[in-house]
Amino acid sequence: MSTGGEKATGNTKTPADFLKSIRGRPVVVKLNSGVDYRGILACLDGYMNIAMEQTEEYVNGQLKNKYGDAFIRGNNVLYISTTKRTLADGA
Repeated sequence: MSTGGEKATGNTKTPADFLKSIRGRPVVVKLNSGVDYRGILACLDGYMNIAMEQTEEYVNGQLKNKYGDAFIRGNNVLYISTTKRTLADGA
């Protein structure tokens, strides 16, 4: 019987692996306030502070502002999402 505390074998990916893999790719960052920021993930740190490029701000699904670069403090981040690559994208 498995205790649930066992480490999985094989190609286990951690959240840190995911975050490293999406650097330089388009992402959506949703804040606790409900505002979305869409742009290119430039970098992030262990506190989830995020630097983005070509950033667009969406409030209630509508474009409100465009920024060249943006910095988002990690304690405001609800989640980071990216689109799944398809074969047409070269994945």
